[in-house]
Amino acid sequence: MAAVTAPPAATGRESDAAIIGRSRTEPELFAALFDRYHGAVHGYAARRLGHALADDVAAETFLIAFDRRERYDLGRDDARPWLYGIASNLIARHHRSETRQYRALARTGASEATEGHAELVAGRIDAQAARGPLAAALAGIARGDRDVLLLVAWAGLSLREAGDALGIPAGTARSRLHRARTKIRAALGHTAPLLSGEDLDR
Repeated sequence: MAAVTAPPAATGRESDAAIIGRSRTEPELFAALFDRYHGAVHGYAARRLGHALADDVAAETFLIAFDRRERYDLGRDDARPWLYGIASNLIARHHRSETRQYRALARTGASEATEGHAELVAGRIDAQAARGPLAAALAGIARGDRDVLLLVAWAGLSLREAGDALGIPAGTARSRLHRARTKIRAALGHTAPLLSGEDLDR
C-alpha cells in the first residue's frame, strides 16, 4: 500500500508552513503536522528498515522537526521534503541494517527481513521471479542513489523535492535516480520497467 500523502496545496487545507509558523508560538499546534505525516514517514522508514526500527526513526524525525521548527523556511508550504530529509538522515545511521534486509530478502525470496517487505520490493513485476534480484540490486546501489530512488518511488516526492530533502541540487538527484534505475534494470534484465512508486508498491 502506498504511503504517499498529497501535498497541502492539492487538498485545500492549511499549509504545513502555516502550521509550523503558528507552532513557534503555540507549540501544541505542531501535533497537526505529526497527525498529517507520521503514518507516511513511519511507512517509509518501515519499508527501508523494518517495523522494529521504523517506530524509533519516525518518532525521532518529528522530535527533530519540532526542535528545528524555528529554522523551517516558511516559504515552503509542503513540509514533506523536510521531514523525509530528516528521516533519510536517520535511516542512514542504520545503513547496515537496511542492506542486510535486502540481502536477506534476495537470499530467501521471503519476508525474512521484515513483515510485508516482499510485496513492497517486488512491485508490479512477477514477485516470485523478480523479488530476489530486485532486493539484491537495491542492496548493491550506493546509499545516495538509493535514497533518491526510494524518496521518489516510496515517498512520492518529485526529483526537486527529493533533492531538497537530501540537500542536493535537482540535477544531482536526477543523475542519482538515473544510476539507480540503470542498476535495477540491469539486475532485472533489459525488459524491466523504470521503477516508479507503483512499480515498487504493487
